[in-house]
Amino acid sequence: MQITTPLEKTTGYEIDDNVIVVPILRAGLGMIDGFVRFLPEARVGHLGMYRDEHTHEPVDYYSSIPLGIEDALVIVVDPMLATGGSAAGAIKHLKDTGAKRIVLVTLVSAPEGIAFIRTTHPDVIIYTAVIDRELDDNAYIRPGLGDAGDRIFGTS
Repeated sequence: MQITTPLEKTTGYEIDDNVIVVPILRAGLGMIDGFVRFLPEARVGHLGMYRDEHTHEPVDYYSSIPLGIEDALVIVVDPMLATGGSAAGAIKHLKDTGAKRIVLVTLVSAPEGIAFIRTTHPDVIIYTAVIDRELDDNAYIRPGLGDAGDRIFGTS
């Protein structure tokens, strides 16, 4: 669609009005307010997943997804994309629930996590603010920000 900015006319895009934002609990909750301010009609689901610190595999423990996911643009949000295991598990869960259009939005990503999502879910577009250097031996993003959930909620 054609829109006029203060400086000139340009092409803009209308975001689908059937949007479901799904944070991966707990850290993804810190991103919800911004999305709901930007997309006030969006519905919010919740998906509880965490990475087992020993196996580095995703473990799911909670799911509450709005009806109509089959026809919605589903935006999965999680501040950190490290190994990609939790995000891939969340995406698989949402696809199994019926989601067909999924995007993943992160703040800090490791190249390994991006590669894993591209391999396991090549149809999912990833939006990230920054791609950090690498994962360390404990599968933490380097240089990274530490544990996003702990930083957001003041826990350790």
